Amino acid sequence: MGDTVSRRLKLISSPEAEMEERCFQNPFPDWDQGALTSNSGADVDYRDPFDAEGKVSASFHKKVQNKIKDLLQQMEEGLKTADPHDFSAYTGWTGIALLYVQLHRVTQEASHLQRALDYVKRSMRILNGRKVTFLCGDAGPLAVGAVVHHKLNNTADSKDCLSRLLQLQRSVLSPDSEMPDELLYGRAGYLYALLYINKEIGADTVDEATITKVVTAIVESGKNMSAEQKKTDRCPLLYEWHKKQYIGAAHGMAGIYYMLMQPGAKVHPDILSELVRPSIDYIRHKRFRSGNFPSSLSNESDRLVHWCHGAPGVIHMLIMAHKVFKEEKYLKEAAECAEVIWQRGLLRKGYGVCHGTAGNGYAFLSLYKLTQDKKYLYRACKFSEWCLDYGTHGCRIPDRPYSLFEGMAGAIHYLSEMANPEASVKKYPKVQVKRC
Repeated sequence: MGDTVSRRLKLISSPEAEMEERCFQNPFPDWDQGALTSNSGADVDYRDPFDAEGKVSASFHKKVQNKIKDLLQQMEEGLKTADPHDFSAYTGWTGIALLYVQLHRVTQEASHLQRALDYVKRSMRILNGRKVTFLCGDAGPLAVGAVVHHKLNNTADSKDCLSRLLQLQRSVLSPDSEMPDELLYGRAGYLYALLYINKEIGADTVDEATITKVVTAIVESGKNMSAEQKKTDRCPLLYEWHKKQYIGAAHGMAGIYYMLMQPGAKVHPDILSELVRPSIDYIRHKRFRSGNFPSSLSNESDRLVHWCHGAPGVIHMLIMAHKVFKEEKYLKEAAECAEVIWQRGLLRKGYGVCHGTAGNGYAFLSLYKLTQDKKYLYRACKFSEWCLDYGTHGCRIPDRPYSLFEGMAGAIHYLSEMANPEASVKKYPKVQVKRC
């Protein structure tokens, strides 16, 4: 009994123990640029998974492709007992449809697009009108449905989905609405659906006036909250969810600012410069000495390294800030986030996107796309290697074990990105990260 209590007290008092409870120690050697071209015969091969030309090797591609096939079979079998009423992109049928859209994008196999249609049709039969966001509401199935029908040349069905999606803006823009602004359940999540349509179907599919109305609602809400909290000078756009001022990508300001900086949102440059940038800088100064970020402004615990709370979500905001404002500090701090994720990102919670290893791996992939620094491609590959051993690490089993954001579908989605990660960086100019 005494030993148990003492162990618990030690766990509470020790940051190392807290870290050990939440993540696995990273077993992979870190990137060594010199080892890529060396042939030293050392015990540790720092070049793996690269070939002699410094590209991801054919054998690694093969392993990833084989694992995708294996996990897809497991997922399809597991989905036979999934919640029949969960239509969401986050944990339900729309998320599975999104996975098959991604697989079609990578492989161009027509069967994947048909599977996507089957799943999104299942989703649209059970919409309930209670939420309007892409990840957790009706906007997700309608947006994905519009895109899948468009890809299949079902023009009338695509337009019907789009029409129904646009009708949801009434509740988003209603002055009486108590809707939050965050990504999972709020206005930023509806904005995501509109921008997804324009990216996948065409730039003017959703007209600029509609997007501007949603953006304006988000901005005005943030200004009002900032004024209420008397933080107008320090954080001109302040947001809260359930009475907490969250920082992370899912419920917090990082996700909202990220959406406002999207080119497709067409936010006025003055708003970006005078409201969004100082708000981002306010959040930056809440960073822990470790390089990680708290879950909310009132939280002083350096515990969570998830996409939803912590550096793996904030890093995407910083990368976008670097693209928009061209300031070195944002890229430097994104690189520091990546160090935290490399050390603490192999999560005991599982392999999913929201709070799992796959979601954390996306941080490296995003940095690689921006900088073309092989270190980040190497790290993305190593996190995908961890996912290749899916289910063998003793991770917790999520409530929706086959879903996109909690479970297996998310890991498959990440692996599909890693099947040919170098193909997606050609349009990006190389950016150097200055070392401290």
